[in-house]
Amino acid sequence: MKKFVDQYPQFKKIAGTVAKHVQLVGELSRLVGAQNLLEISELEQTIVATGDHSQCIDRLKRILKNEKTTDLNALRLTMLYALRFEGSSSNSLPALLEILRQRKMSNRQIESVNTLLRYAGARKRQNDLFGNKSAVEMTKRFIKGLKGVENVYTQHEPYIMQILEQLHKGKLSEIIFGASELNSLNTHYDNVIVFIIGGATFEESTFIHGYNEKRLTNPGLPRVVLASTAIHNTKTFIEQLIQLTPDSQAVPPFASIA
Repeated sequence: MKKFVDQYPQFKKIAGTVAKHVQLVGELSRLVGAQNLLEISELEQTIVATGDHSQCIDRLKRILKNEKTTDLNALRLTMLYALRFEGSSSNSLPALLEILRQRKMSNRQIESVNTLLRYAGARKRQNDLFGNKSAVEMTKRFIKGLKGVENVYTQHEPYIMQILEQLHKGKLSEIIFGASELNSLNTHYDNVIVFIIGGATFEESTFIHGYNEKRLTNPGLPRVVLASTAIHNTKTFIEQLIQLTPDSQAVPPFASIA
């Protein structure tokens, strides 16, 4: 009994910590189910990582019509589709925008999809964002299609990965990435600062963290520091696009979305 009494404060502290974790996981599980986030997450990964229009369009329409799908998630999926299949002969963006109208979203929110294309569409991009022009990236997708993926929710790899790989191999494009001294562009670097104007994402931050950890087993990799003018999540980025979209209508906020 004396031993139990002595250890009880520690036991109570541990029990309280476990209870908090259980409560937190339970609330996260509730949100995932209430907003259909597993199906949404799998689809957005498929859109970006595989680029197979036939696999995406019917599922996308069904999810956009699903009552569990929030306006923010519906708009995000539509934007991903617009960027990924902008040049596709099977592009169905007008039909998707009509579904958003049926959801009673404002004209300004819907028009923000076209704002995104004007801001970051294929004609504005110098880089090969989806690896459509790279034989290496296309081969990777082909092999991945044959082997399958370990986790369908983590298929996408940020474009910053390609930049760092090209830099490490001395193959960084002199046209896209200028330099004060071109003969020093593709030399070996021990330290690299990546600065993203407009905002970095948590995925990019996570990738840089993992990249730096690889230096423990591969000392030849440079040490990378990620910097930016802001950190964006879906909500902040889409709200920024909406503010850039001219319309006299008031825009319902996405305040209800965490």
